[in-house]
This record gives sequence, C-alpha cells and structure tokens, in this order.
Amino acid sequence: SPFEFRALEVTLEAICSFLGARTTELESAAYPALDELTSKISSRNLDRVRKLKSGMTRLNARVQKVRDELEQLLDDDDDMADLYLSRKLAGAASPVSGSGGPNWFPASPTIGSKISRASRASAPTIHGNENDVEELEMLLEAYFMQIDGTLNKLTTLREYIDDTEDYINIQLDNHRNQLIQLELFLSSGTVCLSLYSLVAGIFGMNIPYTWNDNHGYVFKWVVLVSGLFCAFMFVSIVAYARHKGLVGS
Repeated sequence: SPFEFRALEVTLEAICSFLGARTTELESAAYPALDELTSKISSRNLDRVRKLKSGMTRLNARVQKVRDELEQLLDDDDDMADLYLSRKLAGAASPVSGSGGPNWFPASPTIGSKISRASRASAPTIHGNENDVEELEMLLEAYFMQIDGTLNKLTTLREYIDDTEDYINIQLDNHRNQLIQLELFLSSGTVCLSLYSLVAGIFGMNIPYTWNDNHGYVFKWVVLVSGLFCAFMFVSIVAYARHKGLVGS
C-alpha cells in the first residue's frame, strides 16, 4: 500500500486507540460513581458525577468530530481519491518526464530514454485507477466502525447518566412531598393546640365570675373535654387529608 495510507492508518490507529482508552477509563469511573450516587445522595457524590459528566461531554465531542470526518470521507469518492498523494505526484510528474527528459539530460540519452519508458508504462495505471478507492475505503470503514463503537459506548453512558438524574429527581420530589406532609401535620397540631390554649387562657384569667363559685369541679371537665375535642379535630384533619390523597397512607 502507498506510504500515505500507512501514515494515515498509523494516525487513525493512534487516535481511535486513545479515544477508546479514554472512554474505557471514563466508564470504569462513571458507573460506580453513579451507582454510589443512587444509593447515597451527597454533595461529594454529586460533585464527582458532575466532573465525570463534564469530561464525558468533552470526550463525546471529540469522538463525534472524528466520526463525522470519517463519514464525510466515505460519502465522497472524490475526497478519497484526493488522498492518493503518490498517484497524484506520479500523474503530475509523468508528462514532464516524457517531454522534457532530453532537455534535462542532453548528455545522457540512456537516462532520458529510461525515464520516458517508465513514464509511459506508469501512465495507464495512474489514469486507470483515479476512481479506484476500494483500498482506502476499506481502511476508513474499519476505523469508522471502531470510532462508532466508541461513540455508542459514550451514548450508552450518557443515557445511564440521564436515567440516574431522573431517579435522583424522583427521590428529591419524594423527600419534598414528605416535608410538605410533615408541615401539614405540624400546622394541624399547632391549630389544635392554639384552640386548647385559648380555652385554658379564657378560664385562667383572674376575673371573678358569679357562676364560678362552688363549681371548681367543672375545671376538670373543661380541660378534659377541650383536650378530647382538639385531639378529635387533629385526627379529623389528618383523615380528611388522607381521604383526599394529600398525604400518603
């Protein structure tokens, strides 16, 4: 194969291997971090996943760029034909060698005739293979499949990250709902205690009542009835909230 193909193959091998190694390294660090985040949501785990996601975004852009360039080359035969640098160089040198050989080597007709014969022999091959890009196409397709596999790994990792984010958002929504339920219970209890305190405050004022004489036993009944009424009111509020689906069962 031509030298430029070997150079291109070495370059693509280095690029694809580097990107593949970075992807494997990212996968080995990302999946355990995501699993740990789902089991325990903390600032440390969130910051760790954020850094991994930023690195994945940058790596995905590089892999996508290489894949797009290879796909663009594979879709255009003219671009692939332009990569035959040896053929283009030989095609550009052959007419000059055939017509100008004697002028370059006026004292050496043997060398001039050899160059002319070589140019005429190579000319049909050069012009006959201008559209033959099968060898280069096979080379590019091999590395296109490799870089496409790397991109698929990154896409799978991105989907896993998105699923983890959705799961975390669901957990946070659930915790938020639990806090709202707790706030509802506390507010209901505060209202009931306020009513109980109101009754106690009314009967605890140092104001003489004519009907309060010789009726000290009524105090116990007032306290007991007020407490039962407030407790019943609290239970009723909670039962109504459960019936309407405002709180969990």
